[in-house]
Amino acid sequence: MFKKLFVFMMLLVPVVDCVAAPKKKKEEPIVHLTDEQIYEELKKLALVFEVARENFVEEADEKKMLEAAMNGMLAELDPHSSYLSADDFKEFSDKSHGEFGGLGIQITSDRGAVRVISPIDDTPAERAGIKAGDYITHIDDEQVFDLTLNQAVKKMKGRPGTKVKLTIVSDDGESKTMTLKRAIIKVESVKSDEKMLADADPDDKETPKFGYIRISDFGATTARDLKKAIEKLEKSDVVGYVVDVRNNPGGYLTAAIDVSDAFLEEGEIVSTRGKAKTDIERVYATPGDLTNGKPVVVLINHGSASASEIVAGAIQDNGRGLVMGSQSFGKGSVQQQKPLGDGTAIHITIARYYTPSGRSIQNEGITPDIEVLQSKVEVIEKKESMYSEASFKNSLKNDKAKKKDKKKDSDDDKDDDEETPFDELSDEEKDARDYQLQRAMEMVLAMSKMQTHSLTKLTEALSGSDETVVVIKEK
Repeated sequence: MFKKLFVFMMLLVPVVDCVAAPKKKKEEPIVHLTDEQIYEELKKLALVFEVARENFVEEADEKKMLEAAMNGMLAELDPHSSYLSADDFKEFSDKSHGEFGGLGIQITSDRGAVRVISPIDDTPAERAGIKAGDYITHIDDEQVFDLTLNQAVKKMKGRPGTKVKLTIVSDDGESKTMTLKRAIIKVESVKSDEKMLADADPDDKETPKFGYIRISDFGATTARDLKKAIEKLEKSDVVGYVVDVRNNPGGYLTAAIDVSDAFLEEGEIVSTRGKAKTDIERVYATPGDLTNGKPVVVLINHGSASASEIVAGAIQDNGRGLVMGSQSFGKGSVQQQKPLGDGTAIHITIARYYTPSGRSIQNEGITPDIEVLQSKVEVIEKKESMYSEASFKNSLKNDKAKKKDKKKDSDDDKDDDEETPFDELSDEEKDARDYQLQRAMEMVLAMSKMQTHSLTKLTEALSGSDETVVVIKEK
């Protein structure tokens, strides 16, 4: 069993604790200091503090200096270890329990720049169109390159209803400035629905229905909410499930384990390995697949990190379903908060995690079984081309043709060319535009038909046999 200590472990890419370490050209062996040498270095640190405080041209803030020293010490270890002030620790705890203030965006530091891990569902950042991989270059017209990540986060925080201006540079180099209104961010961890393919007939009773489960983060109530969602969908006789963890930055390790266990009958879910060679914890699925063995497709993208990658890796390595989408983020480390007794804490990396087959996801991510990049269908040909017989000089006229209303044609063309904003679409129209989701549902349907066909063939082969089949399981 997992130790109780692991309840507090987080696999979330936090908004306040990431400072990118410079890339090392070559790993050099660590030379450990003796106790005497450590003591001398600590004396030097105290001396630096005293000299700086006494000689700096302006009045020094001792608390900020000492907090920066502690943060710098931990940031040297890895991008996810940091010192949390009392305010930071409180914010981190509030965020982990599902409600916090801000823009609804998970960020990290990337070589001094602020990069988006993922926007959170139904938040100002997500509605503004901010995407995973975008860079934030300016906050209220101030460059972020001169700020620490904590400073950047605090500039984006503020009283709900107030506004903040961001300059965003996307992966393709396009720069845009947008003004967002701050809000209280309430994270609804699990959403579920019955879905149909875009071209399906909703009135046809034979039309296959799919169980769609969207997990936006892994919080304290995720496992409970997931169980309720599956129970409801099972009553609707869905043919299979699409588990959507795109742009899910992570959360509690225990939540990721429970979510994986909901779809597994047996097998390893994840292992964590600490500093010592013997410090290995393995977690296994418990009997009871809540979906009764129905086909499962997990949707991932570059914004799927840590806990999301544990779920995808567990489903993939156990052969329970397929992973579709694009390469995931690649955060394969476990953090823990260690309170210091005065309201502050250390957020520190204590282990790496591995998928059931022994793969480390760190810096690599989960490779989907079937890569499906997000795309959209668009019209690439006009109703009438500029180049046709009618475009030739002195071409013969069609004496039977009706006179065209040029203004009406122009309006029609305009309607065809202009795409309705995504936020203004109905849920059905949004689904139809979600290329990855449509392909995932098609795959679930194909897997369902193959499963049914396989069981039918097996039943036919065994008919008339004297042998008794006690249990038939398909993996």
